[in-house]
Amino acid sequence: MHAITLITGGARSGKSSFALQLARKRYSQRAFIATAMAFDEEMNQRISCHQKERGNTFHTIEEPIRLARAISSCAGRAEVALVDCLTVWLGNLYHHCDENERTVREHVDAFLAALDLPPCDLILVTNEVGWGIVPDNPLARAFRDMAGQLNREIAQKAQQVYLLCCGIPLALKGERPHE
Repeated sequence: MHAITLITGGARSGKSSFALQLARKRYSQRAFIATAMAFDEEMNQRISCHQKERGNTFHTIEEPIRLARAISSCAGRAEVALVDCLTVWLGNLYHHCDENERTVREHVDAFLAALDLPPCDLILVTNEVGWGIVPDNPLARAFRDMAGQLNREIAQKAQQVYLLCCGIPLALKGERPHE
């Protein structure tokens, strides 16, 4: 059975860097599933920084919507697939599914089902979005709630869960990270 590692935390907490470090330390055949889409100059710059940080040590798969399919494409091609990031993916779903919660949930359920028998180890990066102010509009509240539920369901399936705080990984489930 392949292992699932969930890495969560706030914005700019060091999640992606920690995920890359884990993947590089533990695996030689690595896939990186990028969920971000460059819809403006700021996102272009963020994507470029992430690309430079991982260099050419990963086979990159760009998939903003069909995450379950992207994961299954790693069968026999990678020891680990690092997905960065699930909350960006969730935002993509809300946008591409015209904010239809039922359609978003169908994609989320397909992704969660893919976690039952992953084709390789998975490192999943997500954000904690529910620790701040309650959003002032229904769409933002629906997104926050769906992200929280998604994170909770993944954490139940995961063997390891880390919370990044100020760049420091805290083991919530599983073994403590080796420095």
